[in-house]
Amino acid sequence: MEVAVFDTYFKKKDGRYLHFNIIVHKDTAFEEVLKYGNSYLETKGFSSPVILHKDCRFCHITPLIPLWEAQISSKGYFIHELEGCRS
Repeated sequence: MEVAVFDTYFKKKDGRYLHFNIIVHKDTAFEEVLKYGNSYLETKGFSSPVILHKDCRFCHITPLIPLWEAQISSKGYFIHELEGCRS
């Protein structure tokens, strides 16, 4: 199975950014990708987060790796945290 990787940035109120990848099945609609990003931000404690089209860009297609498989199967997406995401 191949997955799509979307490079995503979210600007926090203090001006710093969260940078993460949203990894989904390659046929996932872009609107769903945005919803997944907002769901992830809610788990990080952001109320009513809004990821816009300009914040989330398609990066590339890659083969699925086992680390992502369970979450993509159950949730529809996997988040790869890159910068500023850890508390």
